[in-house]
Amino acid sequence: MRLGFSMLVCLTVSVGAAELKWYKGNTHTHSLWSDGNDFPDRITAWYAARGYHFLSMTDHNVLSRGERWMAEKDIEKRRKALGRKVLEKYRDEFGPDWVETREGADGGVEVRLKPLAEYRGRFEKPGEFLLIEGEEVTAGKGQPPVHLNAINLTEAITPTPDLTTVREVLRANLQRVAEAREAGGKPVMAHVNHPNFRWTITAEDLAQALDARFFEVHNGHPGTFTEGDAKRAESATGRIWDIANTLRIAEFKAAPIYGVGTDDSHNYHGGDVSPGKSWVMVRAAELTPEALIRAMEAGDFYASSGVTLREVSFDEATGRLRLEIDAKPGVSYTTRFFGTRRGYDRAVTEVAPPEGDFATTRLRYSDEVGAELGRSDSLTPEYVLTGDELFVRAVVTADEAPENPSWQGQRAQAWTQPVGWKKALPGN
Repeated sequence: MRLGFSMLVCLTVSVGAAELKWYKGNTHTHSLWSDGNDFPDRITAWYAARGYHFLSMTDHNVLSRGERWMAEKDIEKRRKALGRKVLEKYRDEFGPDWVETREGADGGVEVRLKPLAEYRGRFEKPGEFLLIEGEEVTAGKGQPPVHLNAINLTEAITPTPDLTTVREVLRANLQRVAEAREAGGKPVMAHVNHPNFRWTITAEDLAQALDARFFEVHNGHPGTFTEGDAKRAESATGRIWDIANTLRIAEFKAAPIYGVGTDDSHNYHGGDVSPGKSWVMVRAAELTPEALIRAMEAGDFYASSGVTLREVSFDEATGRLRLEIDAKPGVSYTTRFFGTRRGYDRAVTEVAPPEGDFATTRLRYSDEVGAELGRSDSLTPEYVLTGDELFVRAVVTADEAPENPSWQGQRAQAWTQPVGWKKALPGN
């Protein structure tokens, strides 16, 4: 099943009588319910205290429901840092009346993991903070490690078993998400996760997954390699994005895929602490799952690792893409506009990947694919389409590091969504 995209037309500050607001959120978070190393309520408190408006706990192939106890010794094995024990921190922050323990079969201490239904009331406030139930739909043993996050679920999704190629796994599990949306009778969004985790997903894989509407252009986990690898052609996630969208629009006559930023947070106790590395800013009429998903499907959001935008607007009639940067004192910003023009050089070169790739060959594309079409040092940068672009997107880069860098030398950035693509599709 192929899903349609909403048209992005002149992003404004109101929809009817409802005022639009920017909401900050993370849609990729792990806890002790799967392979994270902290309690979900403690993790939620971290995000709620730091200005986030919404959070989705997305543990692997499970929703935070039912009865679950975990041995303290197993929790401590995951801590990966010196210092106070996780249970000690938990008791200090939430109190002995909240934290439930019991003696395990081996005489050790077991701790009860709170389900979402029990802790959400402690944090949620209308218009201020929202928890959205989610899952990382994770291909299991014997499959390529293709992971999708499904947000706003009614029931857990079981990945399709026994598939052998990346594209088969993508297609099948995106279909499972579509079925969950239909069965639940409410909007469910899915994003394709970390294409460079174990170097699994190529630009061509993402291009052909026409049911995919979102993917992670920046994932904060240290094993997901946003910048790619010099040994692997076209492996930086920004480059994957531009190639995939060029192929989708020009070759498959399909709408582009949008880019999200996420933490993929697992570790909360020192060392490579993962929360706060990347997020989305969504402009919506209200803080509800339905309003947030509708806005993201319309492209009215951007991804960030530390740059804040006051405004992102695109006027379909004039072709003007305009940004307004919320500048920090003493920080400079450069905006680069990337896109592909019609009639681009379609020549590709086959490049043998290093050992360990799921792809038997990788393709190198012309520099005309995802070319830099403009650059500005203004705090109100803009680009006016000439009419021959398949799409244009903007990347704003600050001359300072993010608060919590994902790699050495990283600079804080913001990524806007591709615009101008509607006219390149049939019937327009």
